[in-house]
Amino acid sequence: MKEFKLFINNEWVDAENGKTFISQCPATGEELAQLPLAGTKDVDDAVAAARAAAPKWSAMSGDERADLMLKAVEIMKKRHRELADWEAKDVGKPIHETVNTDLPYAFMAMEYFSNQARQIRGDEVPIAGGDTLCYETWEPYGVVGSIIPWNFPIHIATRTICPALSAGNTVVLKASSMAPITCQILGEIFLEAGYPPGVLNVISGSGSITGEAMLVHEDIDMISFTGSTEVGRRCMQAAAESNLKKVLLELGGKGPFIAEADCRLSDAVNSLILGFCFMQGEVCCASTRLYAHEEIYDAFVDLLVKRCNSMKIGDIMDPETRMGSLIDQNQYKTVQGFVDRAVKDGAKLLCGGKRLTDPPLDKGYFYPPTVLEVDDNKMECVQEEIFGPVVTVMKYKNFEQALELANDTVYGLGATVWSENVRKLITATRTFDAGIVWMNTNVMSKIEASYGGNKLSGLGREGGIVGLMEYLKCKNNVLFLGEEGNYYNF
Repeated sequence: MKEFKLFINNEWVDAENGKTFISQCPATGEELAQLPLAGTKDVDDAVAAARAAAPKWSAMSGDERADLMLKAVEIMKKRHRELADWEAKDVGKPIHETVNTDLPYAFMAMEYFSNQARQIRGDEVPIAGGDTLCYETWEPYGVVGSIIPWNFPIHIATRTICPALSAGNTVVLKASSMAPITCQILGEIFLEAGYPPGVLNVISGSGSITGEAMLVHEDIDMISFTGSTEVGRRCMQAAAESNLKKVLLELGGKGPFIAEADCRLSDAVNSLILGFCFMQGEVCCASTRLYAHEEIYDAFVDLLVKRCNSMKIGDIMDPETRMGSLIDQNQYKTVQGFVDRAVKDGAKLLCGGKRLTDPPLDKGYFYPPTVLEVDDNKMECVQEEIFGPVVTVMKYKNFEQALELANDTVYGLGATVWSENVRKLITATRTFDAGIVWMNTNVMSKIEASYGGNKLSGLGREGGIVGLMEYLKCKNNVLFLGEEGNYYNF
């Protein structure tokens, strides 16, 4: 079993309280690593290191910051398979995903934002009269606290810390205690790459103690949080109660998927399955509400159920496996509770709906793709985020009705539409109240473009130039070039 320490000011240290915790593989129960359970004092030390490093780091040229990040990504690439193995085991997801998605996305984030460090620039603002030079510049916030979820630790970590560092901020990074290993390894990588002490600090611990200490800390200038809407509310509350720090939130979702009568049915079915089964459905942008036109509804659902029943679930280290284990027993109970209540409330269970327990699956929390047929858009299973491989299916008569049903949610992260009619596709993009709209594809995220949601799905955006600018604050600079006036007639 691997043992980690806290990474603070380029040094490996134990938690001040001496406490530790064990990270286990959700798929097998194997104990993977022992990590320090950081307390308030450890958070103080990490923030102090980041604060001390901030002036020199922000004054460093964009070229210098970019070169360091490019060194780090080359080290990561050499450790690609090692990191992919740790990520698969720590999260309980298939190795196929970590090798081909999680790690490549982390590489792309580092390469993309390293180059963006060279592109930060301001603008001159034209002022009438010609006697005033006005220009705007962009500056880092200072210390960023980055709190990462358990479903895509290294991908989301790099998606947030890379723009923060490229913009000249220093960072305190905390991964979920349920899947912390690859984020701790980032400390090793950044140390080897030659980052100055205090620029990146990596701590491990619980959300209730370690995370809360970060939220209320007076010397953290910005919090970037990805996770539940409930904790997102707490982030905003803590920011208001402390130093009014900026808060960037990527939260929950309940993604609609509209299948028009003219859609490429087989491709659309595959796209929907990816949308609600990828990462066992434990994805904020998952497509968990199918609205299929009545002309194709039966054929669509029949094919959907057939393919869901043929999904390969099991050994996460087998490259052919496409679904692994839910993260833990609590998440399994949450998913099962939603399914049981849905059936009790009148939903028709078309497939799945019960944990797989035949050995060796009995050692994890393997849950098959589950399809619930509903006729009421107000049902709990349609409105609430389940965070598991569960999709509701419902038929509609016309496109306008489908769009209305799709927007009938408190969430607004991702939305999907399949049609061969480009006018309907464009209409959907203008109608969906969502941060991301996928047309004839699904759950596709590119680091060069923004990612984030509306309504209860969050505030702000990650990715792209828009995401970079989230980690910068604007300063207005005014130089008067005319003759000095005497406003008070002195």
